[in-house]
Amino acid sequence: MINVIIDGIKVSAPDNASILQAAELAGVKVPTLCYHPDQAIKANCRVCVCEVEGLPLLQAACSTPIRDGMVIRTNTPAVIEARRTILQLILAHHPQDCLNCIRNKNCELQALAEQYAIRENPFELMVRGLPRDTSTPSIVRDPDKCILCRRCEYACSEFQSVNALGLENRGNHAMIVPSLGKDLLESPCVMCGQCIHACPVGAIHENEEIDEFLAAVADPDKIVVTQMAPAVRVAIGEEVGMATGDMDMNVLVTALRQIGFDYVLHTNFTADLTILEEGNELLKRVKEGGKLPMFTSCSPGWINFCETYYPDLLDNLSTCKSPQQMFGALVKTYWAEKMGVDPSKIYSVSIMPCTAKKFEAARPEMNSSGYRDVDLVLTTRELGRLFRMTGLDFSRIAPGKFDSWMGAYTGAAVIFGATGGVMEAALRTVYEVVTGNELKDVNFTFARGMEGIKEAEIDLNGLKVRVAIAHGLANARKVMDQVRAGESPYHFIEIMACPGGCIGGGGQPITKSNAKRAERIEGIYKEDEGLLLRKSHENPEVIQIYEEFLHEPLGHKSHELLHTHYHDKNKKFL
Repeated sequence: MINVIIDGIKVSAPDNASILQAAELAGVKVPTLCYHPDQAIKANCRVCVCEVEGLPLLQAACSTPIRDGMVIRTNTPAVIEARRTILQLILAHHPQDCLNCIRNKNCELQALAEQYAIRENPFELMVRGLPRDTSTPSIVRDPDKCILCRRCEYACSEFQSVNALGLENRGNHAMIVPSLGKDLLESPCVMCGQCIHACPVGAIHENEEIDEFLAAVADPDKIVVTQMAPAVRVAIGEEVGMATGDMDMNVLVTALRQIGFDYVLHTNFTADLTILEEGNELLKRVKEGGKLPMFTSCSPGWINFCETYYPDLLDNLSTCKSPQQMFGALVKTYWAEKMGVDPSKIYSVSIMPCTAKKFEAARPEMNSSGYRDVDLVLTTRELGRLFRMTGLDFSRIAPGKFDSWMGAYTGAAVIFGATGGVMEAALRTVYEVVTGNELKDVNFTFARGMEGIKEAEIDLNGLKVRVAIAHGLANARKVMDQVRAGESPYHFIEIMACPGGCIGGGGQPITKSNAKRAERIEGIYKEDEGLLLRKSHENPEVIQIYEEFLHEPLGHKSHELLHTHYHDKNKKFL
């Protein structure tokens, strides 16, 4: 530890700390734009400049290491003027359309412009007029708004190892562009949306489909039915001024009806169903010599990654559709039959923490119901905008109940929202199926937490099953390289594309903090612990659907509606 003085405050900090880190310890707020707490230092924007006694030039706080006895000033007139000038220069190349921007009131550049009272700009406005990239169903790029912080590029290459974005040209001509093509669809982008969380402005965002939802609600011939993923409930409160995890599930049901949904069901129902199908598929492969290790198939960003970079291992993927797509197929077959409604009138809307779900719903093979299984996908952020748009007061909303036939769920389904949750849910059921004994303690705690790769060996009455869990695609790549090399000791591997799993999905409320992701995970397990039923095979509506409609896991009807196949997406990316 060494001692420095920041704005007259004496503070001790580690000898390898930057001025920015020391200022945080001193309680001094230094503005940043290109800085990201989980990324390498870039020092691109220079918004964090400050004075250091004895040095003639202003120093970037994010990249300047402290030294013992250093005297630093972060708020002198010269520093404030320099920061204002830097902001004005950035704004001179940035579209002045804040009112129309998807990040209005949630933009780091806008917040700094307000903080530093940028009222006029002496520099000429010189926006490039570059076209928006709307090539994918999931993500939109608006390169005119890019401030070249390179946070999106880092997230894509370092966290996700996808390398779909890169820097092109230099100086005034520099741009962040999709690699290997003119637009995102031609790049190896897996549409996970982690670039959206990294971006401080509106240069990259989800493909917003609120207008399509409002049009469906206004159509008297449509029966608008929703499913909602478990990660949505723990995060949606952040969009409406509540603490993480504080949104009551039953209040949320009523709120969804109030914004126009005719029926409110739950993706958790088909998460429980997934466990029955996927668990039995794993046991069949283990007993009959099928392709191992088997990978989970719930995360569409991960599926895109496997199709793009590991097409030689596609046979290792579970053939199960994701819970979203299972639900879509069943709501227009089983549920329509139970409710006595015309499936052609059902407009199936999923509410997801994930931008890749928009792409998944649009896949041409996802129509086993005879229609497009999922008509529309809204992210958690889009749902938050709808709630704000309709002016709901959550303190005055009475709790409601999910509708029948596809609304019941267990705690095992809830934990799908966190990394390791699918594995833990599967083990709760597989243990009892294999051993015939009741599982007294359902908590497989080795599967929990933010560690990048976790592994364990489970003893099922002499049947030893080795499992692994990875979240974030850079971690997935390590596991996949091991499998490709023939060195993997595992039978079953869960992979989630996003850090923390679905709670950190690309469609969740904007966050760049793993601490926030950990809060959401805590909310997931708290809900699980509060439920009476915590094993998927105990879900009474799942039992009923097998009795009345599907008949058995991996049966003919299940294969027709609940299973799929995957494709070698593009060999040029290998």
